[in-house]
Amino acid sequence: MHHLRDRGYAHPLASDITSREVYEGRRTWLKAAALSAGAGASLWAQQQAYAQTAAPGKLAALAATRSSVPGAMTLDKPSSYADASTYNNYYEFGTDKAEPAKRAFSLKTRPWTLAIEGEVKKPRVFGLEDLLTLSAQEERIYRLRCVEGWSMVVPWIGYSLSELIKRVEPTGKAKFIQFISLADKQQMPGLSSSVLDWPYAEGLRMDEAMHPLTLLTFGMYGEVLPNQNGAPLRIIVPWKYGFKSGKSIVKIRFLPEQPATSWSKAAPREYGFYANVNPSVAHPRWSQASERRIGEDGLFQRKRPTQMFNGYEAQVGSLYAGMDLSRYY
Repeated sequence: MHHLRDRGYAHPLASDITSREVYEGRRTWLKAAALSAGAGASLWAQQQAYAQTAAPGKLAALAATRSSVPGAMTLDKPSSYADASTYNNYYEFGTDKAEPAKRAFSLKTRPWTLAIEGEVKKPRVFGLEDLLTLSAQEERIYRLRCVEGWSMVVPWIGYSLSELIKRVEPTGKAKFIQFISLADKQQMPGLSSSVLDWPYAEGLRMDEAMHPLTLLTFGMYGEVLPNQNGAPLRIIVPWKYGFKSGKSIVKIRFLPEQPATSWSKAAPREYGFYANVNPSVAHPRWSQASERRIGEDGLFQRKRPTQMFNGYEAQVGSLYAGMDLSRYY
């Protein structure tokens, strides 16, 4: 099957124009920097990291407290909301990065349910409001790295997926977890494409799903998720390439065997089940040793070296001790 990808298009970025929220964020940061000038480089970096996390005032606010999970609050400067919400991979709304923001208005996110099936003692169907109140919402600033060679830093809002998993009580047979996304042709024009078998399906090993960094996600930048970013709920697994973090989830299955996943089925030589960010393992058609941070688009801006496990090696490296990560890519 011919694999559609970025095709080398020079996608226009919203970062080419300074948006109001970015301008105001910079002004806020300058005030904060002046106040903290004598507090040292660490405090300066922390102020910079939070400069663009204020709610942009586009969607409903979603209150959250800062996460205390180790590794959940990177000091990297967050990408602008404009970039994070207009440069997206969401093939249900088109294969071009700009298409989801233009076309996802058709997605209806209320009412919404999430079905829990398979090897659990308490299978059930959750309403969205049930999920939102299941655990306290946290803000986490995570790096997001995509296999095409670009990255962002996004302030996500949600709580550890393990909170939901514990409520449904997996049986001893549950070794893997599978996520199924919505597939509705009336709402999602991209489903007419044969680039993937629909619905979109992804999966994790149970210990990966239970790791506290794996986030059941409802919002970003202080607000609910925009449609093009996977509303109303999605998964974020920050040490893996972005395609592992399924959007608009409607079903979670607990399984005894490793499940099929959409990209592994479409192009098994290129996309493995694990998809851990690993600069030493190249994609068959390009290197993964460096990345371009969206928003850093100047002519002389150098690419960043890719970090092992996307910079989360200290938190998640032990999950893969003894594994050949070239074979299990």
